[in-house]
Amino acid sequence: MTDQTFLDPYPLGRPGEAARQSAARIFAGPHLSILSTTNPDGSPQSSVILVKPDGGDVLFSTIEGRRKTLNMRRDPRVSLLVHSLPGGAEFTYAVISGAVELMDDPDGGFHQVMYDLHMNGATPPPEPGAHRLIVRLRPARVYAPPVYVGQG
Repeated sequence: MTDQTFLDPYPLGRPGEAARQSAARIFAGPHLSILSTTNPDGSPQSSVILVKPDGGDVLFSTIEGRRKTLNMRRDPRVSLLVHSLPGGAEFTYAVISGAVELMDDPDGGFHQVMYDLHMNGATPPPEPGAHRLIVRLRPARVYAPPVYVGQG
């Protein structure tokens, strides 16, 4: 072990608008999205989710009673990591932080929209008795790392 401190060469990331543009490029291609909420004891809770940009906001679907939903009702502050997958415009990630609003999706129509977008129109599995919700994330901050050498 050494007593040298690691100095992050990229502590600030891309400027605000460039970070938002990077996130938009990630959303436009193949990507993975991971939502982080806070459990009642303060520990993190993470879920892989399907997302859809909506103007400057991000939408996703959830079910009433799930841990992430209970956490968002108690504390609407969340963090969403979106990471590009091979085949996208660039191989990078962005972190979108902000507060969420939860709205009813009584017929699950938005859930089908997500399956149309991300699952080639497949029919979602049956969810007897599930109460679907649409979640709107309003970004307060977007972080994307700087363009690394060799990226455009």
